[in-house]
Amino acid sequence: MSKKYSVILLVVIILFALTAGFFVYPQNKISRFRPWKLGLDLVGGSHLIYEVDMSQINKGDKESVINGLKEVIEKRVNLFGVSEPRVTASKVGESYRLIVELAGIKDVSEAVKEIGSTPFLDFRETQTISDGKIQFTPTNLTGRYVEGAQIDFNNTTGAAQVNIQFNSEGAKIFEDLTEKNVGKPLAIFLDNELIEMPMVREKISGGRAQITGKFTVDEAKKIVERFNAGALPAPINLVSQQTIGASLGSESLKKAVKAGVYGTLSVMIFMLFYYRRFGIFASLALVIYIALTLMVFKGLAITMTLSGIAGFILSIGMAVDANILIFERTKEEVKKGLSRLSAIEEGFKRAWLSIRDSNISTIITSIILYYFTTSFVKGFALALLIGVLISMFSAITVTRTMLRVFVKNPKL
Repeated sequence: MSKKYSVILLVVIILFALTAGFFVYPQNKISRFRPWKLGLDLVGGSHLIYEVDMSQINKGDKESVINGLKEVIEKRVNLFGVSEPRVTASKVGESYRLIVELAGIKDVSEAVKEIGSTPFLDFRETQTISDGKIQFTPTNLTGRYVEGAQIDFNNTTGAAQVNIQFNSEGAKIFEDLTEKNVGKPLAIFLDNELIEMPMVREKISGGRAQITGKFTVDEAKKIVERFNAGALPAPINLVSQQTIGASLGSESLKKAVKAGVYGTLSVMIFMLFYYRRFGIFASLALVIYIALTLMVFKGLAITMTLSGIAGFILSIGMAVDANILIFERTKEEVKKGLSRLSAIEEGFKRAWLSIRDSNISTIITSIILYYFTTSFVKGFALALLIGVLISMFSAITVTRTMLRVFVKNPKL
């Protein structure tokens, strides 16, 4: 790479880093339109406890039902913009509960409404008893088997209706249910309210059902939206609600930021003391790395929690590892008799394999943590993953470009 090109690239990197620094600074005009997103442990929010009605769920299915509820509620909350909801399950005696934490939401009435109004759909068999009254018997076919829903209109009356598609397991249950009840009405309940009781004329295969009732087009659209967001596999009831203050989180944030600053300064002092002039380049690259990483966090609107900040601070230390490997390899090449510039190029070339392998192992670990753990650990994993990816750029591109531009004298 020519010296002229390296100078241009370095100017671009510095300008980009300055822009990133201005973008991430919390007290500027940009922050009004693109503020930092902070988690419940930093800004406070609301703590909700729901009790799950498992009375109609088989004992062997309760674990899968509670896991399905967690996924549905997380999806529902994310749809109306709550930052990184944390949903956990607990069991108290024979009672199953879901704990929902909503960051930054002080007035949770709308959130509670949305979570609680996620429809519980179930099909019930009917039986005529005395005086023509009908008795309803619950079945295994519920909203947990819903795969998708679409709004439709009756060709004759033009009335709105909802078509739902069951998954493969639900399709088999629906087929057996209709075969068993040919010539009988099959009741459809939504949130324990009877909305339709169509007559089963034949066995229905393919897993398709139709919900018709006296609801408007807007109501039908709402039902479709809720089913596509996830129908509850079991009813839930809100038993506790409280608001969490952010004072403790604010203090923890200050301590975390202070620890990050002290840690960064300590690393820079060590690099300057041990590697002298090379340490200057490593320190500048570290500052650029911090600005770029924070810009990615804020630009992608990633919710920052204490665990995420911990992952970011850890990545700062790891970002220097690559520079250390490069500098040590460069020193070895100088001892072999290579000129300073040639030793730098060879040092980068030989150190790259070690940098690549060590970072790939961290990336794999971060991905596993992100996909197979709770949302609290996910914040740590995501911050670490982004930090590692950007640190590879800062070490290989930023540090290398600065050395190419400023290293001239064969004796440093």
